[in-house]
Amino acid sequence: MAALPEDKYTKVGKVNTRYWQAGNKGSAVILVHGLGGFVENWMHNMDALSKQHRVYAMDLVGFGRTDKPPVNDVYMLVQFLSDFMDTLKISKATLVGNSLGGGLILQFALQFPQKVEKLVLVDNAGMGRDVIVDFRVCSLPWLGELLIKPSLKGTEKLWKQIVHDQNLVTPELVKMCYGLGSLPGATKTLLSVLRSGINFGGQRGKLTKTLIKDLGTIKAPTLVIWGRDDKIIPAAHAQVAVSKIAGAKLHIFDHCGHMPMFEYPDKFNKMVLDFLAE
Repeated sequence: MAALPEDKYTKVGKVNTRYWQAGNKGSAVILVHGLGGFVENWMHNMDALSKQHRVYAMDLVGFGRTDKPPVNDVYMLVQFLSDFMDTLKISKATLVGNSLGGGLILQFALQFPQKVEKLVLVDNAGMGRDVIVDFRVCSLPWLGELLIKPSLKGTEKLWKQIVHDQNLVTPELVKMCYGLGSLPGATKTLLSVLRSGINFGGQRGKLTKTLIKDLGTIKAPTLVIWGRDDKIIPAAHAQVAVSKIAGAKLHIFDHCGHMPMFEYPDKFNKMVLDFLAE
């Protein structure tokens, strides 16, 4: 596994927030993880991107090693991202978001357009109802609590659904992610945020329709990246953002699952750096 950056902490309001920071030149880039994720999701990207940019990744409120007050909806996470930027005095940044993080940065761009330089959407949520059936089942009362209890076996199974290349799911990776996913309060936040965005029918129609309707107002240059073999959110969803956001570019990674930045870091990093240099 890659050498990890040093953990830093800052108070975002009252929330003790873990983040990584690398690089001291160029424009600001903020990496936003997905549902149940943490800064480690970007372990293969921080170093390369920081050669030319000031790069930040944080554990969203309720996730990773950040404090876990009740998180009732996805809009609270959007506000948290804005508050994180204010706390670190980042006035404007390129936002890179994976999965739930991608849906968050789209909503962020609608609410805080003045804070957005560019957008990189990576297998992002919010572009339609389709989502893996496991998440739909976990949205149900009681069943979610039963199924989502952290375990090494469950963590391994999830990662084997996330990535296309099963060889990437090492015992070391599983142990690290299980450790973070079993911290006190982590499961409660995971279920709360999952249920705010997903029901048994899939990603909530009200949220997706509202988001898609407003995409045309986004002016920030946008790059959409997806894994063709994504089992969590289908690659067909990539076309939605590309068709609605003026000038948006698209790249689909072959033989790749839900986290291209993890499966193909070298290609991903080069693609993002080239996009940022345009």
